[in-house]
Amino acid sequence: MKILALESSATACSAALCEDEKLIAQSYQNNGLTHSVTLMPMTTFLLSGCGLTLEDVDVIAVAAGPGSFTGLRIGVAAAKGLAWPGSKPCAACSTLESMAWNLAHTGLEICAVMDARRHQVYNARFASNGETLERLTPDRAISLEELGAELKNSGKTQLLVGDGAVLCYTTLKGLGLDVRLAPPHLQFQSAWGVARCGLELARQGLLTDAAGLAPDYHRLSQAERERLAKEQNKGE
Repeated sequence: MKILALESSATACSAALCEDEKLIAQSYQNNGLTHSVTLMPMTTFLLSGCGLTLEDVDVIAVAAGPGSFTGLRIGVAAAKGLAWPGSKPCAACSTLESMAWNLAHTGLEICAVMDARRHQVYNARFASNGETLERLTPDRAISLEELGAELKNSGKTQLLVGDGAVLCYTTLKGLGLDVRLAPPHLQFQSAWGVARCGLELARQGLLTDAAGLAPDYHRLSQAERERLAKEQNKGE
């Protein structure tokens, strides 16, 4: 099964082409340009460099959330555009689970964390056995205090991955917890992880179509929060 995967949930963006677990090609950019400028050309060049076209792709996978609201919208819109003409099935992948797949070989508990601002992190926890992942929590927005208390109850070494890893490491280490940082080259999002997550969704029969593909923000945007606050104030 050939999977074309897109990752634009944070500062960097990437595209990858995989056949089942095998990485065929991957392109990664973290140069400050917006994803709307880089993602589609990167994907086009990746396919042409492999001598393939969209017709050769079986599934379009994308990091659907959590993450940057703008980045997620760009990635999902790109995936829709790629999938729609050929009616390709799509995989709406958890950004957090996709990051954890990069560390499934470690055999440790993996704590995926992204900075969610407002004194919270987006987080999900996984157990790895050297080959696969077992999800321990749903994707959620959680405070560092709550996460620290949960990890203390676990009592196991935690491997931190994501753009919130360094922040969490400092705080959790100060609480006396056994936490480790993922190595720099595996610490952030990659399209290969999205492809690997997409493969699991395909095997579980959890794919969707282009029309059904949508971002999963996990909480309201600032504009939506402000609108609700205004409506509540008017009602008082």
